[in-house]
Amino acid sequence: MTQAVITGTGLYTPEQSIDNAALVAAFNAWVDAENARHAEAIAAGEREALLHSSTEFIVKASGIHSRYVMDAEGILDPERMRPRLAPRGNDAPSYQCEMGLDAARQALDAAGVAAGEIDLLIVACSNLERPYPAVAVELQAALGAGGYAFDMNVACSSATFALETAANAIRGGGVRRALIVNPEICSAHLNFRDRDSHFIFGDACTALVLESDEVATAEARFEILGTRLVTRFSNAIRNNAGFLDRVTDSDPLAVDRLFVQEGRRVFKEVCPLVSALITDHLASLELAGDDLSRLWLHQANRHMNDLIARRVLGHAPEPDQAPIILDRYANTSSAGSIIAFHLHRHDLAPEALGVVCSFGAGYSAGSVVVRRQ
Repeated sequence: MTQAVITGTGLYTPEQSIDNAALVAAFNAWVDAENARHAEAIAAGEREALLHSSTEFIVKASGIHSRYVMDAEGILDPERMRPRLAPRGNDAPSYQCEMGLDAARQALDAAGVAAGEIDLLIVACSNLERPYPAVAVELQAALGAGGYAFDMNVACSSATFALETAANAIRGGGVRRALIVNPEICSAHLNFRDRDSHFIFGDACTALVLESDEVATAEARFEILGTRLVTRFSNAIRNNAGFLDRVTDSDPLAVDRLFVQEGRRVFKEVCPLVSALITDHLASLELAGDDLSRLWLHQANRHMNDLIARRVLGHAPEPDQAPIILDRYANTSSAGSIIAFHLHRHDLAPEALGVVCSFGAGYSAGSVVVRRQ
């Protein structure tokens, strides 16, 4: 059976960024205005006063120091507190297509592959800016890619689920080259007025080129030794926005139309799920944690990553064993583990083993074991 190899990666990083201090200042200004507006109710005990956020709280809770965003001005405006993106007409490139073009071209260049040689293109991310036509098909046309294209959504695990889909298509012989693109505009679904989560997300887009090892020409490549996916239903991470809102007369501005989570519950339930997924996957390949040179984990929370890495490796990870990029990118959903892979793979020696792993809403989790050739 032909083997699938990763031959190129790309990363689009927005030009604008917001550090914790600026985010906290905007949040606290909004809190002060809200508390002043409801001063009488607060004084009467009819309403709880909103609490300030702080840079110390954010770093302690998550390990995040800053994030890149598509629009900082709208987020930092206490009267708006959400990105401001201008509407685009049907004949203009969508935002996600534009992000995807940048990342995809980088990945294609790195792989030495022309867009017309792509047989399969998957746009995989947590939120798509429209139901149809597929952003993947739009991107296919913009790139001049061949074959077929489709969108998929498995929340933060979208990239690894797309990796398995593309790798299986290559192993089956129907596809020689595939392109996966993960355009995440997470700032658009984040409630910047929620103290417990206003700091979590950032924006970015990643891209991966997968090829059959029979046609790949890139000097640096990673063979996919195996993929394993798992899902388990949970309401602990949820977003209820949907196309039925207008017919169910739901409030489009309700809190649950944005990202909501039970953070402590997620930590307790997801960490053992992911640790077991990776450990069992390695065992099925007759490997163990101490065979790994690197873990490229989903970048949501520093404490989760440290715990999962410790359980898989059997010891506290060295910084280069489980690289962290969320300190400056924050949580970029499905793009996070791919950003880590993109930035922290070039120093690995031939035959070095690693795992790309995602986990998030669903619950969903994916493990991809790779070996540098």
